[in-house]
Amino acid sequence: MASVGAIPGRTPQGPGPGAASASFTSPASVRGRGEAEEEENEQEPAEIHLCFLWTSGYLGIAYYDTSDSTIHFMPDAPDHESLELLQRVLDEINPRSIVTSAKQDENMTRFLGKLASQEHRELKRPEIIFLPSVDFGLEISKQRLLSGNYAFTPDSMTTTEKILFLSSIIPFDCLLTVRALGGLLKFLGRRRIGVELEDYNVSVPILGFKKFVLTHLVSIDQDTYSVLQIFKSEAHPSVYKVTSGLKEGLSLFGILNRCRCKWGEKLLRLWFTRPTQDLGELNSRLDVIQFFLLPQNLDMAQMLHRLLGHIKNVPLILKRMKLSHTKASDWQVLYKTVYSALGLRDACRSLPQSIQLFQDIAQEFSDDLHHIASLIGKVVDFEGSLAENRFTVLPNIDPDIDEKKRRLMGLPSFLTEVARKELENLDSRIPSCSVIYIPLIGFLLSIPRLPSMAEASDFEIEGLDFMFLSEEKLHYRSARTKELDALLGDLHCDIRDQETLLMYQLQCQVLARAAVLTRVLDLAARLDVLLALASAARDYGYSRPRYSPQLIGVRIQNGRHPLMELCARTFVPNSAECGGDRGRVKVITGPNSSGKSIYLKQVGLITFMALVGSFVPAEEAEIGAVDAIFTRIHSCDSISLGLSTFMIDLNQQVAKAVNNATKQSLVLIDEFGKGTNTVDGLALLAAVLRHWLALGPTCPHIFVATNFLSLVQLQLLPQGPLVQYLTMEACEDGDDLVFFYQVCEGIAKASHASHTAAQAGLPDQLLTRGKEVSDLIRSGKPIKPVKELLKEQQMENCQTLVDKFLKLDLEDPNLDLDLFMSQEVLPAATAIL
Repeated sequence: MASVGAIPGRTPQGPGPGAASASFTSPASVRGRGEAEEEENEQEPAEIHLCFLWTSGYLGIAYYDTSDSTIHFMPDAPDHESLELLQRVLDEINPRSIVTSAKQDENMTRFLGKLASQEHRELKRPEIIFLPSVDFGLEISKQRLLSGNYAFTPDSMTTTEKILFLSSIIPFDCLLTVRALGGLLKFLGRRRIGVELEDYNVSVPILGFKKFVLTHLVSIDQDTYSVLQIFKSEAHPSVYKVTSGLKEGLSLFGILNRCRCKWGEKLLRLWFTRPTQDLGELNSRLDVIQFFLLPQNLDMAQMLHRLLGHIKNVPLILKRMKLSHTKASDWQVLYKTVYSALGLRDACRSLPQSIQLFQDIAQEFSDDLHHIASLIGKVVDFEGSLAENRFTVLPNIDPDIDEKKRRLMGLPSFLTEVARKELENLDSRIPSCSVIYIPLIGFLLSIPRLPSMAEASDFEIEGLDFMFLSEEKLHYRSARTKELDALLGDLHCDIRDQETLLMYQLQCQVLARAAVLTRVLDLAARLDVLLALASAARDYGYSRPRYSPQLIGVRIQNGRHPLMELCARTFVPNSAECGGDRGRVKVITGPNSSGKSIYLKQVGLITFMALVGSFVPAEEAEIGAVDAIFTRIHSCDSISLGLSTFMIDLNQQVAKAVNNATKQSLVLIDEFGKGTNTVDGLALLAAVLRHWLALGPTCPHIFVATNFLSLVQLQLLPQGPLVQYLTMEACEDGDDLVFFYQVCEGIAKASHASHTAAQAGLPDQLLTRGKEVSDLIRSGKPIKPVKELLKEQQMENCQTLVDKFLKLDLEDPNLDLDLFMSQEVLPAATAIL
């Protein structure tokens, strides 16, 4: 986390232990020490004004702190329908006012109503302000951010430079956060917080932007998720996937996601997007994984996994029940879910109650579940409901319904007898008739249309009331059908009405116990995730990590890249250690393709997996206090996703790390300066590392892989214990270069670029010429072209064209350059090429 332009002489008042900052000083804000101390004594109580948006399960948050005139933001984060994350933010920062869009869904409306009615709050209830949804538009929010008058941006900055500067601080790729920031700026400008009595041309002071992270949560940006392949979406091969068309590719989430229910998969994704430093929570997850890794518990794990496959989307069913839109299939799904939950409860009661998850399932899966399952099983006719596509009840539930169904079942034979008597009273020309029952219409006499019945007037029959013509059959009401209507009534509708009433009563019973069903989903999803992680740990040979509050950094013994080891025939494990005040900056050199990028990624992935609560691909791993992971890797190996090839974007990734990294952050940098001028790239890399090294003991833990050997040869970094030089071990065997893919202390003596080029398949002639040019550059001699490499005719054509250019008199007013280009240059260029 970082602040930009924090006021010197005043301690920034952050939201709590979850926020830390490194600040840039604004020249306009520098004042004397005595003046600053005097202002501190007269400082008004701080107020926090928060703005948030919640859309499609994701939350964007920004707030303004009047104590240091700073805007804090939290990048887009997933949140449950109960809005637990939002509640944690509110409890931690205690805002004076809450700003959000007037366009909200039912969950948010309920949450805000509950928040406004909390009479028991010790502190003052926040004021809730609704702004029109148009004030939170994405484009208008971006414009407000980029056009703001900030004290920390130099006046000499051009518009483009200001955009680049702000892009290194504000996550413009987090759309909800950007919209929340835009809404917050709109609110501040309207309320004029802190400048109520000033002239209208005085704007609300904004002295910095800070990234806000909740206590115990670890900050990881979207680029890190992408480049480490924690998530990786790719096009679905099926042509019928026209809605999203995406599936999970080769990624860490893909190999660990063995969940059997959708809620488990959703929770695993939530854990991945919210790594935590809460040691109690992490160890509780690992305890469950370790229990299921014991050989004697394998059968139990498989049985629980099968039961979890029947846990379905209960909240959707409950929502339909509230709206009276319950489908016939919902009852069978709910029945299987409840009975599976009872199976989970009985199984967990036989497991050690010292593990909190087993104890929670055994206790909180109450007898209400058995009551729900018993009611549904005794009342609902599953086969009949699916056959008729509506709710039907079993026999012996309601005597009145049973009697009407009995009558309905006996109708065919009874109506046949009625039709025979009706035929005796009809005209002899009518060969046959039938009595039918149509729901909502009643009983009708149906006779075939005779050839003599051409006009509508011919349909009239004495003693019968004509109703309609359908499929060459005439339908009438007779005295007997009217008696049947009065005697039997509309059986279908009566049965449906009575069964609908029973369904409503059953729904009320289920909805009254909705809380236990919600708790079932939460605990079942947690069990599903931990069983999935245990299965992956068993198959891939992962080990349990340890957590040390005293260690700031990580220690990894013989770690492996969890994805690369699945793609390579053999994989060489490597260790890593960053902790204490020594070796906080590790500079890794070595030839291309020697494994530098893989080494960086495996350090990041192992650390990430430990912060999720998963076993890790290492013999041993000890994780200390890590509050963030920043990654800037640009490589083209077989499993890497890589970042944008535009250097401007790549440098912004490092700028974000520089602005936000703390002494507890893990920073991974690879190929910095690639795609730009060598001197510029080397200078930028040296400047960034020197900036961090100047922080001393508060320097982040940095792993940087580079091909800039001049960084070491020219001694651009200060000497001291903070810097450690590593290299990827390799050995020259004649003309061949053998990679051992092993990290060791030392510095690479050469880049071995020619060997890498030879492996890529470049011709020997080009490799030889490359070595010659390299030697000439190293010795400071001029580089002369080799004419033998060009065809003689091409050289002659080039020389002729050059001579023509030299003969041009550019000061001649009659010179027609367009004519010269079209008649001389273009034909010659064709011949040369």
